[in-house]
Amino acid sequence: MAKKTMKFATRVIHVGGYPDKETGAIMPPIYQTSTYVQSSPGKHKGYEYTRSHNPTRTRLEECLASLEEAKYSIVASSGMAIVTLILHALPEGSNILCGDDVYGGTYRILTTVFNKIHNIHFIDTTDTSAVELAMKEYKPKLIWLESPTNPLLRITDIKKITDLSKKHKVLSVVDNTFMSSYFQKPLTLGADIVMHSLTKYMNGHSDVVGGCMMTNNKSFYDKCWTLQNSLGPSQAPFDSWLVLRGLKTLAIRMEAHQKNAFKIAKYLEGHSLVEKVVYPGLKSHPQHKIAKKQMTGFGGMITFFLKGDIKKSKKFLENVKLFALAESLGGVESLIEHPAIMTHHSIPKKVRDELGISDNLIRLSVGIEDCDDLIDDLEAAFKTI
Repeated sequence: MAKKTMKFATRVIHVGGYPDKETGAIMPPIYQTSTYVQSSPGKHKGYEYTRSHNPTRTRLEECLASLEEAKYSIVASSGMAIVTLILHALPEGSNILCGDDVYGGTYRILTTVFNKIHNIHFIDTTDTSAVELAMKEYKPKLIWLESPTNPLLRITDIKKITDLSKKHKVLSVVDNTFMSSYFQKPLTLGADIVMHSLTKYMNGHSDVVGGCMMTNNKSFYDKCWTLQNSLGPSQAPFDSWLVLRGLKTLAIRMEAHQKNAFKIAKYLEGHSLVEKVVYPGLKSHPQHKIAKKQMTGFGGMITFFLKGDIKKSKKFLENVKLFALAESLGGVESLIEHPAIMTHHSIPKKVRDELGISDNLIRLSVGIEDCDDLIDDLEAAFKTI
């Protein structure tokens, strides 16, 4: 059966997961090797050195490209390694537009590393008119989008922004980590490049750090691949194998995450100690209609605001039991965190305050446990405050 005719839940298992040609093993082996024997100088079987290529990583890249309906994919050692490759592929001194509410690590690398190489301009990408004005003013080489954003879950109309990008000849990148390839496909909405932290939903088991990018732009892919080979942030064979293994359950995991998250979001929305709940699946979300238009589901991430100050927030977070107080997201187990202190601490307080990343903001990564147990856990923590 052709790859394009396979449904998503079939592709996650079979694309890149075909049996080993040598032995017929249903689970392909891990090519835990650094180098490859050549029959004559320069004559080899497509692999020379694992920093450059590895059969296990090739399988993973094949699967990831299929899931985002892309021709090309690169897997690297972390999401930040992928960010690094993409930004290094631009001409020095480029103007870059970036959403103002992005992952703290993205903000940090833009303001401490790439601000010495490029000109960085932060903008509210949910405001289409403001984006067009910025494109006219700065003539950027690239616009960096997150949708939903981290941690405020704001939704950018990807098609509208990528239409503008094409009009102004600007490369568009969408960080699709929060939605995974299952719930959102930025390339089909017009984006040039999509990236993920594989650490999160794509792997789904909190045991790998990795990143990937997918694109149909061969010249940009070639630049990024050359940079990866030169800089060396390649993903290890064993980690690639673990992500391949995790991807097999992506479709059923994402449905379970969403089912639990929607139920918990409704519970929180009706709680007397909650000031506000932000979840794209709720009609109360300001961009709910855009989310419905460009996403096939709403994911497992919830942001909510407690009624109270930093002391109440800390006490609440110290008293959950099933929700693990930890950074990261997207694993089968539920996580809870305080963005202002944890994942977004590198963003200056003044900027956090302007964005609304306040001391009473809590971020949930809802896992796939029994939802009643998760709600009981939250309720017990609420009772302590």
